[in-house]
Amino acid sequence: MPISDAKKRYYATIYVLKKLDLDVDEGGVELPVLLPPELAPLDGLLETMAIEGLVSIDRRRQRYVLAERGLETVGLLIDEIEGIIEEFDDEETSDTIAILRRRNLDVTRIRFLWGWYDGEFDDVVAYQRRRGFAEIERDWASFILSDAFYDDLERDLNGEA
Repeated sequence: MPISDAKKRYYATIYVLKKLDLDVDEGGVELPVLLPPELAPLDGLLETMAIEGLVSIDRRRQRYVLAERGLETVGLLIDEIEGIIEEFDDEETSDTIAILRRRNLDVTRIRFLWGWYDGEFDDVVAYQRRRGFAEIERDWASFILSDAFYDDLERDLNGEA
């Protein structure tokens, strides 16, 4: 089943929170209020994140920064996925997926959070190369909202990877 646009925006929000939380020299980004063309796919997403109190605008520097709620959200997500990793790190992927499904947990969300947490998606070009994408999307903002990214994650969950 394809992932809805709302879910893609939800996961992209989580991705952007991490990018804003990290220092630039550790893979983070500075997102100017007036986004350059390669970041244009984030325009509506950042507006929604601001409305939800996850980011705010540093008026002096004219860029988006994590708001307190955004920092809290990152912490909660890290706590959540660390618990899952601790429980399932030594399990086979297929066994983990089966257990999570029996628990009625959103396996796509957990797959996304696991990759988000361990840095698998930090360099989207390297990720695409490792995963054998035919066409490489170089702009991370476009990639994290693309069907190709989420279709690839779903292949993992369906035993196709």
